[in-house]
Amino acid sequence: MQDQPNNPNGASEPGLAAEKTASPTHSTESSATGNQASAAEPSAPAADLVATELARAQAKASENYDLYVRSLAEMENIRRRAADDVSKAHKYAVESFAEAMLPVRDSLEMALKVADPSIESMKEGVQATLRQLASAFEKNRLLELDPVGEKFDPNLHQAISMVPVASSQPPTAAGHIVTVLQKGCLINDRILRPALVIVAQG
Repeated sequence: MQDQPNNPNGASEPGLAAEKTASPTHSTESSATGNQASAAEPSAPAADLVATELARAQAKASENYDLYVRSLAEMENIRRRAADDVSKAHKYAVESFAEAMLPVRDSLEMALKVADPSIESMKEGVQATLRQLASAFEKNRLLELDPVGEKFDPNLHQAISMVPVASSQPPTAAGHIVTVLQKGCLINDRILRPALVIVAQG
């Protein structure tokens, strides 16, 4: 048997070879684990960006909520003002008409203060008062209906009776008004009182 030569660098032992072979694998696994940990945790710039966007979204939400609250308050103020306007309209609806009627009352009171009025002065006073009353009606859009000779309209007139066309004076066409017994009245194009009339029948 020949003796094996001594290796100055040392012989390749099985255990040592296995240890050297296992070392790169362990290093690779450690590197992979480190990379996974790095991927799981965001970097500092990314975290700052998320925080900035969150703060911006919260500020926008707060601004929108403030606008919402202000809108609710404004709507409530509008509702209250509208309710006040309706209430005042109900209370003072006749204010304009009452103001226009005051001169009429003044004229009537002055007429009653005359000690010995003549027929002519009384007639003149009544005519003046009637003109004031007509002016008050006109200012408040109270229109008089005096439909003599007009065609009968059941929406505006109320027929009390009918007369033959031949006996109507003045001569009136059939279906037209011969006589007005009581004048009607419109208020803002709405019938307040129909005119009482006699209609010609043919």
